Order: sequence, then C-alpha cells, then structure tokens
Amino acid sequence: MVRAFHGHAHNRWCQIDWHPMYIEGTGHTEGEGCEHIFSSSNELACSTHHATPFHWHQMIEQHFAFWDDDKYTALKALIAIQTLTGELSSLEGVLNLTHTNFVCFHKEERSYLDGLRGPPVKDHVSVRYVQALDEVVIHQKEWNTEQEAANWALVDIHVGSYQEMHTAINQARIRVVGSYLKLQNVEAMALHLEIQLGIDKRWEINSEPYHQFRQEASLLTYHTALNDLE
Repeated sequence: MVRAFHGHAHNRWCQIDWHPMYIEGTGHTEGEGCEHIFSSSNELACSTHHATPFHWHQMIEQHFAFWDDDKYTALKALIAIQTLTGELSSLEGVLNLTHTNFVCFHKEERSYLDGLRGPPVKDHVSVRYVQALDEVVIHQKEWNTEQEAANWALVDIHVGSYQEMHTAINQARIRVVGSYLKLQNVEAMALHLEIQLGIDKRWEINSEPYHQFRQEASLLTYHTALNDLE
C-alpha cells in the first residue's frame, strides 16, 4: 500500500493497485498515522526546550497518553460505518448502481491504463521505420541543398581572391560532407529496421503501410503524453 499523502505523487496506474482508496479493508486508514503523531508532537518542542530531563519525559508521556485517549474517543467506527453505508445505499439507488458496478469500474480503468503502456514490439519498430523514412527525406533534401549551394559558392568572390576562394570551397565541402554523413546514418538506420521487419522493398512515402504507421506514430506520441499526464 502506498500512503495517501504520497500516493498522488505516483501515476494513476500505480494508484489503482496500491492507493488505500482502492484496497479493500483499509477503511479510513490512509497510512499516514506516524505523520499525524509527529506533527502533533512537534508542538512539545516549545515547552520542553528549557525544561529539565524529568519534565521532558513527563510532558512527552502525558502528550501521548492524551493522544491515545483522544483518538479512541473520536474513533466511533461503528457510527461511521452505519452513516456511510446509508449514504452509499442512497447513491446506489439514485444512480442505479450496485457493488458489482464499482468492481467493474475499477477493472475497466486498470484495463484502460494497461492499454496505454505501448503498442506491440513489431508495431513499435514499424513506427520507428516510418520515422526513419521521414528523416531520410529530410536529410536527402538537406544534402541536395548543400550541393547546390556549393556549386554557387564562388559566384560572389572576385577573381584572383585565392584566400577567399579557398575558404569558401572549404566551408562548402564541410557542409556537403556533414549533410552526407547525416544522410548515411539515417539510411543505415532505415536499412537496419527493414532487416528487422523483413521488408524487401522500401516503403514509398505515399504507400498504404506508410500512412498506417505514420498515423500510429502520431497516436503513440499522444498516448505517451497522456500516459505521462496520468
């Protein structure tokens, strides 16, 4: 059981199984009994700060003796059970519910949260493959752009300015090589995923399987955000 005070710091899936609200038999127990006692006993510090050891023990013993008597007097468990049982019966009648419905609601929420954990492994790899194809297109365009820019790198340089020509050519070469290396990396990733999925012919960007898992990629992003939120 996760104590109630700390329980809401856990995600919803964890709360469904371990929050005291959903554990049969916990009643009004929230698991924070020690924190209640510590909070109350902290008040003793002001009065015992300048007291003798004898009075320390005396005040502490009196405090916890009163704490026990006070809590036993205020417990009234049977009255609370009767009151809450009556209120629950009234609500069940108004909403046309039974105890079985509450159990089903609990199971349905757990099943729903289990479904947000992630798609099957193959689908996850297919989604990553689609993302890799998109990256191939992006880096292919980037490489083509850098090649085109390199072809025009010397246009604005005066004839005879050899140092400027050398600098321009060197910078263009770095950009072209860098963009080509990025393209090679994403091509290698796409090829690796094709081997994992057993794909003989690369998917076209507008093909049916591409669109299917492109949509799955969007849903995966949404479900991940929703799962983090819950």
